[in-house]
Amino acid sequence: MQLQRRANYSGRLLHLTAKHLIRRPQTINPPANLKYTKSDEWFDPATGAMGITDYAQSQLSDIVFVELLVDEGDMIEAGKPIASVESVKASAEIYASASGKISAVNKGLSDKPETLNSDPFGEAWMIKVEGGSAGDVMDSAAYEKYCEERAH
Repeated sequence: MQLQRRANYSGRLLHLTAKHLIRRPQTINPPANLKYTKSDEWFDPATGAMGITDYAQSQLSDIVFVELLVDEGDMIEAGKPIASVESVKASAEIYASASGKISAVNKGLSDKPETLNSDPFGEAWMIKVEGGSAGDVMDSAAYEKYCEERAH
C-alpha cells in the first residue's frame, strides 16, 4: 500500500513538472486602444507613444540591452529603425510604427532594459511622436489573430 501511494505521488509529481516544462502558446491580450505592426511594434494614436508588443518581448525572452537610435526633435518615418534590443536569445531592430516628429524619448530604458519584459505597453514605451501618422497597422483583434496564426 505504501509503495503504491509513493508511485501515485511520483507519477503526479512527474506530470505536474512536465506540465510546467511544456511551453504553451502565450495568451495575447493586446490593448484595444493601440495599433499594431506585423513586426510586433505598437502605436498609441492618442499619445503618440510606441514600443514593442508583449508578443515580441516574450519571443525575445530576457531583454538585457536597449539602444535608442533616434532623439527628441528628429523626424521619423514608419518602418524605419528606432531602437536595437538584445536579449539572452537574440537581437532585434525595432521599427517606427508611425511617422512624425519625436517629442519624447524614454532614455530610462537603457538603464532598465528589463522593463520591456515586465511592462511593454506601459513604462517601456520607447518614443513619442507629435501628430503621428500610423504606418501599416492593424487593430487589436487583427493583431491577436495574426499572432495566433504564427504560433501554429
